[in-house]
Amino acid sequence: MVQTKVQIKTTGIDHVVLWVKDLERSKRFYIDLLGMTVAHESEWQSFLHCGESQQIALFDASRRGPEIHPASELNHMALLMEPASYEETKARLEAEGVTTRGRRGDPTCIYFDDPDGHGLQLLYKGHDE
Repeated sequence: MVQTKVQIKTTGIDHVVLWVKDLERSKRFYIDLLGMTVAHESEWQSFLHCGESQQIALFDASRRGPEIHPASELNHMALLMEPASYEETKARLEAEGVTTRGRRGDPTCIYFDDPDGHGLQLLYKGHDE
C-alpha cells in the first residue's frame, strides 16, 4: 500500500530569535532606529513587530550563557523597508554611531550590525534612486 505524503507549505516567518547581551539596549535599537513596535514581552524576552505579520524576538543571552556568536548563528537578516531616501537612512544610522556598508552595484540596500553584532540589511525594493 502506497502512503500519501502530507504536503507541508510554509506561509511566512512568524519570528526570528536573536540572543542579545542587553535586552533594553537592543530593544531601543530596534524600536527607536528601525521603527519596530512591541508585540509582547516578559522580563527576559521582547517580541517586536516587524511588518504586518512578522516579528523579531530579542532574548536575554544571560539565560543561555554569556557568549553570543552572531556570524555563526545567523549570517544576516534582510528587512524590507518603506520607501525612503538611501542617503537619509544611511546618514541617520551613521549619526547614531552605526557603521554602514553597501553592496557594489546595488543602491537599494544598506548593511550594518546591531549592538550585538547580528548582521542586518535594509532593502528598499521598488524605490528609484
